[in-house]
Amino acid sequence: MTEQDKQKALRVAVVVSTIVLVVLVIWVVTKQGPTQQPQTAQGQLAEPEQPATPAEIPGEPLKTETGLFGGTRTSLREVIAGARTWGPGFTSWLGQPAPDFTVSDLTGKQHTLSDYRGQDVMLIFWAAWCTPCKMEVPDLAELRKTVGEDKLAMLAISYISPLNTMEMVKKFVADNEEINYSIAATNSSTMPEPYKLVNQIPCSFFIDAEGKIKLATVGLLHLSDIKAILQAE
Repeated sequence: MTEQDKQKALRVAVVVSTIVLVVLVIWVVTKQGPTQQPQTAQGQLAEPEQPATPAEIPGEPLKTETGLFGGTRTSLREVIAGARTWGPGFTSWLGQPAPDFTVSDLTGKQHTLSDYRGQDVMLIFWAAWCTPCKMEVPDLAELRKTVGEDKLAMLAISYISPLNTMEMVKKFVADNEEINYSIAATNSSTMPEPYKLVNQIPCSFFIDAEGKIKLATVGLLHLSDIKAILQAE
């Protein structure tokens, strides 16, 4: 082979190698796909697709029902799980119709539970000697200022005993002028079950607008606890 033939063969080899390399690069790019974001018709980068929000997902609609204090309701189970200074009581009565009764408050006004049908009711069982009961008074007074009587009835019942006489109850109320909710004092024997079975205080019963026992609590309730229970469904 002459020197001219050698150079010609070398040029052919270079051309063939270049073609093979170009074909290989095109094949690799095609397999991987484009790496840049898609473009709009105007040539600008398109916004990445956003995940669907709950409101856009078909199925059960979002809960928008509001409670006594506004905002979305939470579950009663969650409220109970977060309790720190109290616990649920009389659990077998939950969801049951609240037994009716009538008591007179310290002003002589009669209160019949069934008269409050259509609004929430909070019954508070307490005694003048009970320290946690005394600690609840400011929060109960604030609650009464926050919610109108047409939406929430509040009745604090104190059972008369040698350690908690009528005179002691009246003196406690007189000494605590911030009390702005109804106070009644009676013998436990005059009350139906489950109220007459209360033997730990403070104890509260939350009764819904349908007259059913929503929850009973044993222990100290703070204002935030009371609001959460009233708000819960």
